[in-house]
Amino acid sequence: MHEVSVRMRRSGAILLLAGLCLLWASCGKSGSGGGGTPPPGPDSPSTGKIFVNPLKKSGPDPWVIKKGSFYYYTQTSGNRISIWKTQYMEDLGAAKEVVIWNAPADASLPYSSDIWAPELHFLNDKWYMYFAADKNRDNTTHRMYVLENAAEDPTGTGWKFIGKIADPDDRWAIDGTVFTYQGVNYMAWSGWEASVDDRQCIYVAKLKDPVTIEGKRVKIASPTYDWEDRINEGPEAIISPKGQLFLTYSGNGCWSDDYCLGLLTLAEGGDPLNAEDWQKSPVPVFTKNVQGGVFGPGHNGFFASPDGKQNWIIYHANSSQGQGCGDSRSPRMQPFSWDQDGSPDFGRPVPINAPLEVPAT
Repeated sequence: MHEVSVRMRRSGAILLLAGLCLLWASCGKSGSGGGGTPPPGPDSPSTGKIFVNPLKKSGPDPWVIKKGSFYYYTQTSGNRISIWKTQYMEDLGAAKEVVIWNAPADASLPYSSDIWAPELHFLNDKWYMYFAADKNRDNTTHRMYVLENAAEDPTGTGWKFIGKIADPDDRWAIDGTVFTYQGVNYMAWSGWEASVDDRQCIYVAKLKDPVTIEGKRVKIASPTYDWEDRINEGPEAIISPKGQLFLTYSGNGCWSDDYCLGLLTLAEGGDPLNAEDWQKSPVPVFTKNVQGGVFGPGHNGFFASPDGKQNWIIYHANSSQGQGCGDSRSPRMQPFSWDQDGSPDFGRPVPINAPLEVPAT
């Protein structure tokens, strides 16, 4: 599908939105076959501008960070790491790809292939790009690595390879993310418990600095439910308006149409490094929408609208059954709300081509 971004005056948008809503009404709206998303909250007035998902034709493992007036987007892109810069996320499809790093051609190097799930973070006045890589396409050697850049704009020059980031166990690791909770920086990732492929679990460790893990990893979640199918990966942190910490994660395999999001909740006053303070939802919180063309939704990120009043989730999904882990996975976004108990409510994945109002400015 071609990327679509519509910007128009409010009066003209109303007519277009009405017509598209009639088209949308033909999509299913119950069970795994349909459903939508909560409308913008009362503090987010109508913009009169719309967009549709997917945002791009391809974009596995999407990640977004906002700094100043711009959003910086990255994704899994083979053996390179790229950044797309845009002022408005609905215009992502028109943004220019800027390659900031290429994997070395020397296959003997442990970070020469399978560059997965890069994430861009701004810490201590510098940019850091965390990613997973392996040696000569040997998945068993996957570890996490980091790049650093002191420039103001991460799409410019100045990126340098720092090296591996690992705890003392130095086991198989992918999908690293960084979050700050109560003034302390932590890293979370998906890893193996042992040196062989058994199951993927979620680990957390404290950061001594942006490129150094302090102390040993703590396992806070492991796949215990059938819908997880031995895989917990892609952890992402979100803090509620009340200050409570949550971690979403992806359960099941990316090759499955049932790839989905689970949720971990840190107890009030809890310690992120105390596994007993985390509670896992027994059911997934974001699942496929068959009639809507959303299969295997997962590996998400979060961002706020330009006005700072709306919460948005970005995730990848396939548009047809059985498309698996390839480049057919495309990035989609939609707003989400908060339940009365303080937990995030992501609703159902919005069908492809269904009109959504752009993030409020």
